Amino acid sequence: MSAPLLAIKHLNVWYSREKLVLSDFSIELNEHETVGLIGLNGAGKTTFIRTLSGLLPTFSSDGIWFCGQPVTFREREFKTSRYTVFAEDTSFSYFTFWEYVSYVFSAYGQKLPHLAELIQGFHFEDYTDVLLKDLSTGNRKKVFLITAFALKPKLLLLDEPVNGLDFQSTEYLYRQIAGYKKYGTVLFSSHILESITLTSDRALVLENGQIRQTFEGGQINAADIREALHDEHDMERFC
Repeated sequence: MSAPLLAIKHLNVWYSREKLVLSDFSIELNEHETVGLIGLNGAGKTTFIRTLSGLLPTFSSDGIWFCGQPVTFREREFKTSRYTVFAEDTSFSYFTFWEYVSYVFSAYGQKLPHLAELIQGFHFEDYTDVLLKDLSTGNRKKVFLITAFALKPKLLLLDEPVNGLDFQSTEYLYRQIAGYKKYGTVLFSSHILESITLTSDRALVLENGQIRQTFEGGQINAADIREALHDEHDMERFC
């Protein structure tokens, strides 16, 4: 059996050392799969994605392996194998779309491909020469989504990717996520059950910084996931 794409053992993450956001958190991501993270606010979804993205230095672990080799989140080999679309991103405000995507492909050492299909799919044709600071929240999100799906990294990280998107772009996003397995692995967080049930091979329910429950394949359905989330809410209410 092949090694997982990414394996993390006993990860602890904190903003303040007195309170862990992720505690004894272990996960394996296989090659060419889609994994959805879902949980109540404060469960640790965004913190985990930010940690994977190299933005949080306040963590410890018993080991991190990528493609079977030990790595750190900030070393170049790992950084150039993953790309993150954040829930909110105001960086590169004075870049246009074309300037931003050209910069990213240069940084990753890749040749810029044809982007017409992705631009049309996300209904972004009228905004490619607009500064990112002048775009709406949804159109700014599209800049990073188009870049992500054009770049095709081995590990694609999406934090609440549906937020701010119109209906047609959301449907197109679902198709892109569902079809991404031929290129690599997607790990995404969402509070929208539809996005989990329509695209995921595995759904992980997070609670208090740990994976409480895992649903796979045919087990992934809105009713069972909703019940797990409601159980979590009831436990918190009566503790």
